[in-house]
Amino acid sequence: MEYERRKDTVIARVTGELDHCSAPAVRRELDRLIGDPSVRRLVLDLSGMTFMDSSGIGVILGRYREMRARGGRVAVRSMNPHVEKIFFLSGMNQVIDII
Repeated sequence: MEYERRKDTVIARVTGELDHCSAPAVRRELDRLIGDPSVRRLVLDLSGMTFMDSSGIGVILGRYREMRARGGRVAVRSMNPHVEKIFFLSGMNQVIDII
């Protein structure tokens, strides 16, 4: 995973598959990135993600809850059609911004 920090925003580029095998490592890395309380916004760039299952949904929703608890926000961008379908079918589009 690549990332960049812009003021109070972390932009994380998630690549490959986000499934039950990769979810724990992605979760740990995202938690490390947003562990700094000055981070107020997490943007997940999903342009390089090829697959996501329910474990991936859990990773994203967990970071959403963490950021929301401290007044922050989560957004996603650049989803491929498969990931976008999962995103909408799960209802995540109702709570997480798509930019």
